[in-house]
Amino acid sequence: MLQLPSRPLPRFILKGKSLLPIVQGGMGVGISAHRLAGTVASLGAIGTISSVDLRRRHADLMAQTGKSRDKELINSVNLIALDREITAARAIAGGNGMVAVNTMRAVAEYAAQVRQSCESGAEAIVVGAGLPLDLPELTAGYPDVALIPILSDTRGIALVIKKWMRKNRLPDAIVIESPRYAGGHLGAMSIEGVDDPHFAFPTVLEGKLELFRQLGIERENIPLIVAGGIHTHQQISALLALGASAAQLGSPFAVTEEGDAHSNFKKVLVEAGPDDIVTFMSVAGLPARAVLTPWLINYLEKESKLMAKAGPKACTVGFDCLQQCGLRDGNGKAGQFCIDTQLAFAMNGDMKRGLFFRGSESLPFGREIRPVRELMDYLLTGVRQQLWQAIVA
Repeated sequence: MLQLPSRPLPRFILKGKSLLPIVQGGMGVGISAHRLAGTVASLGAIGTISSVDLRRRHADLMAQTGKSRDKELINSVNLIALDREITAARAIAGGNGMVAVNTMRAVAEYAAQVRQSCESGAEAIVVGAGLPLDLPELTAGYPDVALIPILSDTRGIALVIKKWMRKNRLPDAIVIESPRYAGGHLGAMSIEGVDDPHFAFPTVLEGKLELFRQLGIERENIPLIVAGGIHTHQQISALLALGASAAQLGSPFAVTEEGDAHSNFKKVLVEAGPDDIVTFMSVAGLPARAVLTPWLINYLEKESKLMAKAGPKACTVGFDCLQQCGLRDGNGKAGQFCIDTQLAFAMNGDMKRGLFFRGSESLPFGREIRPVRELMDYLLTGVRQQLWQAIVA
């Protein structure tokens, strides 16, 4: 029996712009760069560049810094790379959709990356891995840039909104990310806390809408973008019915044809089954979720011993990418590896040495690598392309 198309999902308004209710999540190092973000934006949605260590996508910049331990030089070329990626993404987008930059509050150069993103023409700044209480000040000269914090529960949302209200600013949207299913760094304090029911979308959406009522905020003024484990049109439709305005997806976009990572990266993600995906402690001091590849298997076997021996040491890559790093700072409760190095291996397709972040849920097209347009069509209508072709044939 042929699958008939569902009613297309409604658009939402962000900074006066009408957008499709799909957000491509930011994925570093270099997994979501200009090609992916620009393509998603060109179709009328939000495409997101991850700001983390983008020099690794540029051979000339790596020639300058690949063996360098000059922190200022590395940071400066990363800003050059960020500028290049934003410019290229906007060229692909052609004025459609919105090109955003995701930067982590936990990275040492967070403020510099936010400022560079604004100067280079990013249309939105998305911030996770910490509470961006200072984001209004950092972007004060760019009132047209949308400010979007990533938060996981009502308490964090309330704190950010109340702090920002004192500065006469509200978030332009909020990403509500469920740590139970998401990939990469997760918004919980511990591995055990990842499954806490207070992170459930219905609970957070209900709490957020109640918070809006208490603060006298019209719900339409701050769109809610749900994220974490979303992979079907039906899920998105149900979440929009609960009060969300859009859905953010990471892993499904990472494995599209336009995804900026090596083909081996996509192969690892699409071939991973439920038993191949694990949650562990990152060097950032947060739980993280990734595919159980040879490097991660080996690391987890040694993790307890490495944590027991933790002690301060020089940054492995010379530029102190994180404000707090378990390996560099000797924090025995956090991971004991160089996250920048392992993520770079993954981006370049090193299946043995890479750290491959991935969400826990199924991918929309299973093991197939499809174009962004086909993924967008499916998410918006519920019809996979081959079925739609059969209908109209």
